[in-house]
Amino acid sequence: MTDLKNKILAAVGEDLKVIEQALAENLNPHFNLVSQVARHILFAGGKRLRPLLMVLGARLCGYSGDHTARFSTIFEYLHAATLLHDDLIDGADMRRGRQVANQLWDNSTAVLTGDFLLARGLSIAADTGLCEVIQTIARITENMSQGEIRQLEKKGDLTLSEDDYLEVIRCKTAVLFEGACRTGALVADAKPAAVQALTDYGYHLGLAFQMADDLLDYTQDIASLGKHAGADLRERKLTLPLIHALSRAPKADRQCMIAIFEKRDFSETEFASLVEMLNRHGGIAYTEARAMAHVQQAKTALSPFADSPTREILMDIADYARVRKT
Repeated sequence: MTDLKNKILAAVGEDLKVIEQALAENLNPHFNLVSQVARHILFAGGKRLRPLLMVLGARLCGYSGDHTARFSTIFEYLHAATLLHDDLIDGADMRRGRQVANQLWDNSTAVLTGDFLLARGLSIAADTGLCEVIQTIARITENMSQGEIRQLEKKGDLTLSEDDYLEVIRCKTAVLFEGACRTGALVADAKPAAVQALTDYGYHLGLAFQMADDLLDYTQDIASLGKHAGADLRERKLTLPLIHALSRAPKADRQCMIAIFEKRDFSETEFASLVEMLNRHGGIAYTEARAMAHVQQAKTALSPFADSPTREILMDIADYARVRKT
């Protein structure tokens, strides 16, 4: 995993530097407080994967202009906005190893800064002059809102099905990956087949990424994850490892898992017991397999493109989405 990560970083290092610079230059808040809160979430160590996907997607389709870094900031601003809103809704206390913004400032300031970042993303989308890009970003914001509402509606619902879960992560995560890749192709004025291929790549990559993230909630500690292990469980969110294990466990273990799930103040011992049952009843292995299937579908989606360094990077990113540890 470390070798793959280092390989990717070596290949995209210059792109990441330009993206980082563009994020700072194009933030342009009119109020110092907005700038402080936005920078707290934007520059807390995010991977910049979403804007990077837009830049690589455009390059794969032959774009040679100098605007991709600026346009790519759309996707980091949208992502940061959702994090500000999600942390408040979920009652989280840690994000990327730092205290959440609404605890450092207040709820109203965090929400309004998130709104500003959404608006900033839409403004930059308009600057592309492409109706299809504007439509893509509008659909992303609509879907992300619907995903959050659906997740809130289903919070603590032990009847949540795998299909329900997939719809939530499609709206909350996959559409942003999908939109970043699609926008790269649109900016490059790619042919419809190429636009669809990159759209499909981003969709499956996003699903794999979120499934891997849900696994990390049960397998990583705060030092590597940037938030407390079991955070989803404490927020009463059912994710695929638990959904699948509950569907396979005998009555006694099922009741035990439910009892732990319904305790917001479960102990480390209880959490370890739950993880052991997730492993025993196939929740971890099943989620790993489903994530890997989407990684393979993402890589297959790139088959219309000729071999190139950019295509190789995108293939490596798909592999990394599954094996990452942070």
